[in-house]
Amino acid sequence: MPPGACCIASRPTRNTVITATQHRTKSMIETSLRRLVFASLLLAPSLLAAQAVHDSLPSTMTLPQCISWSLSNQAMVRQALIDEEITKRDVRIALSGWYPQVEFDANIQHYFQAPMTKFPNFIDPSGPPFTFPANSNQTSSGLLLANQTLFSSNLYLAAINTKDLRKQASQNTELTKIDIYVGVAKAFFDVLFTGEQLNVLDEDLLRLQRNYKDAYNLYKDGIADNIDYQRAQISLSNVQAQRKAVQESVKTKYAVLKQLMGVPAGKQFTVSYDSTLFESEILIDTAKILDYKARVEYQQMQTALSLQNEQVKYYRSNFIPTLSAYYEYIPSYGSDQFSDLYTTTSQSSFVGLKLSYPLFQGLSRFQSLSKAKLQYKRLQVGTEYLKNVISSEYTNALAQYVSNLNQLNVTKANVVIAKKIFNTVKYQYDKGIKAYIEVIVSETDLRTAELTYLDMLFQLIASKLDLEKSLGLIQPR
Repeated sequence: MPPGACCIASRPTRNTVITATQHRTKSMIETSLRRLVFASLLLAPSLLAAQAVHDSLPSTMTLPQCISWSLSNQAMVRQALIDEEITKRDVRIALSGWYPQVEFDANIQHYFQAPMTKFPNFIDPSGPPFTFPANSNQTSSGLLLANQTLFSSNLYLAAINTKDLRKQASQNTELTKIDIYVGVAKAFFDVLFTGEQLNVLDEDLLRLQRNYKDAYNLYKDGIADNIDYQRAQISLSNVQAQRKAVQESVKTKYAVLKQLMGVPAGKQFTVSYDSTLFESEILIDTAKILDYKARVEYQQMQTALSLQNEQVKYYRSNFIPTLSAYYEYIPSYGSDQFSDLYTTTSQSSFVGLKLSYPLFQGLSRFQSLSKAKLQYKRLQVGTEYLKNVISSEYTNALAQYVSNLNQLNVTKANVVIAKKIFNTVKYQYDKGIKAYIEVIVSETDLRTAELTYLDMLFQLIASKLDLEKSLGLIQPR
């Protein structure tokens, strides 16, 4: 083969360069795509989780759903759960003293003027003593100290209080959940019954519109004067204004419910409830005996008494000495020249036991013990007061429930009677027997009876929740 041909074959052509560039570009694009896919896979769980949180609020919510949402998202509950975690960390911090405590200290010093040490002049006793530097101009030392507490009244108190401290934090969370449960349930039914009031007013508006139309037609036909239809118009306007006020109050009550649930302001939902369950929801066994131990507040007081009793024991055991074992390692370095400081070393190490017993502290230990006993006695008095408060709450809640139940039965019967009266009066008016003013009065009585019934139904359910709370029957999980 000619040399020229060999030279031409070994030189890359322009097409070859373009192809190589395309391959590199393609490779870079594929690498970027792989990185993008990989990053997407890494971010996908978090994005899906965020979307799940965003979409986890249903558009229509029942009472159990509202309570479940509030127990997971309400700020007070979340703070209480965080407080539980803080308590656990505090307990672990207190118990960490049982583990070996190891520390290391080091220093380096330069003497501008080293301390001097005098020695007797044995050669010439009557002459001046010899003076020598006590140490080198450059010194450095370290201290490795390991300490293991074998017994300490402080650590003993921390160990025995661990269970009660965690229980106390858990009880605080449970009490917060109970308050949120009751508040959300009341707000839920408040929204629900306000919506029912709108339905009552809507039905009333239909009746009034028919009455107005009938009265106006009678006026146009010359059968009645203009007073009847004008009265109908006044009643219609009043109910329309009342409905508008109730409609606006629904928004306010939804805002209260959302706030109690911990729902963000921008999210919307509607409440849903099976009205056939009302009869079963409003009933409770009024013969149930009050048990103080079922109340979380009483359980909290018992936990506080247990903690204070251990505090009394602590101050009694504070007279017991503290015993610990320790180990020390001390390396020392010295030289007149900084560059030679760490060429030579002097080391020492030892182990030992340390017994500490305060002999006299100005009677502070006796006073602390007396104070702890008084605090325990104060909690006992507080327990008796709490029992009286719980008994009073139960008595009031029971009386309110029984009263509301009786009033509900009365208002329910009044609704039936008001409907019969209205139908009768309306029929008699249509026949020309009754005046239109009696139709307006009977229609107003019916509307008032229906709204009163809904209000009493809400009051009864609210008093039932208060009664259940006073008996300690509400246990949200």
